[in-house]
Amino acid sequence: QGTSNAVQIDPAVVPKNPVRPKPLLYTLIAGGIGLLLAVGTVFLMEQLDKTLKTPEDVEHLLGLPILGLIAEIPYLKRDVQAIYVLQNPRSPVTEAFRSLRTNLEFSAVDKPLKIIQVTSASLGEGKSTVAANLAAVLSQAGKRVVLVDTDMRRPQIHRFFGLSNRVGLSDLFHNHASLADVSHRVGDLPGLEVVTSGSLPPNPTELLASETMNKILNELKQQVDIVVLDSPPSLVADAQALAAKADGLLLVVQPGYTRADT
Repeated sequence: QGTSNAVQIDPAVVPKNPVRPKPLLYTLIAGGIGLLLAVGTVFLMEQLDKTLKTPEDVEHLLGLPILGLIAEIPYLKRDVQAIYVLQNPRSPVTEAFRSLRTNLEFSAVDKPLKIIQVTSASLGEGKSTVAANLAAVLSQAGKRVVLVDTDMRRPQIHRFFGLSNRVGLSDLFHNHASLADVSHRVGDLPGLEVVTSGSLPPNPTELLASETMNKILNELKQQVDIVVLDSPPSLVADAQALAAKADGLLLVVQPGYTRADT
């Protein structure tokens, strides 16, 4: 009973290589898993990202022509807004605004644009920047232009020109102010007048859709060549109320920011 039945066939040999870890194999496996994860993450991000990135995306989605491509304006300070085309007349950005001006003229050969509304899909897409600089380049072309800030929710135009916003468009609805009282002349642009939004009313949509607004626009059309309206984004009803009164609507889209659904 004490006799062992184990028979040694071969003597145990110490292996020359360790059983584990196996760096090459593990590296290949980790690289393959990492590649799959990276591709999957990129694919998922592309599927979840609904922003418009190229002019082709905009034309495919909206079926509208691209009138201009404006590069990001390199302001020296983030909180400083100014008329870029005045400060940098030879900049490529300024040339892009001049190209936009020309394309607007060609887009309305049969019916000249007297009232141009500038809007965007949502906040922070640069519509006020485009409206202010577009009005400036139109004025530089010899046009008599009035820039009206019709955004009575988050007005910005007065910041570009360093103007006070105590009185403006909203005061014209109370019949105690005239256009001359709320218009501001721009020193470097004698052909440009600016009408700020004024005090913020509780019912901006009703004011912009009113008959009084029609009278204000008709009076402006008789005094100048082009009226540029900086309107609220289209996510509020104000933009739709103004669109019915404008001859043309310029939609500003910021690549990588504007969502297709909005």
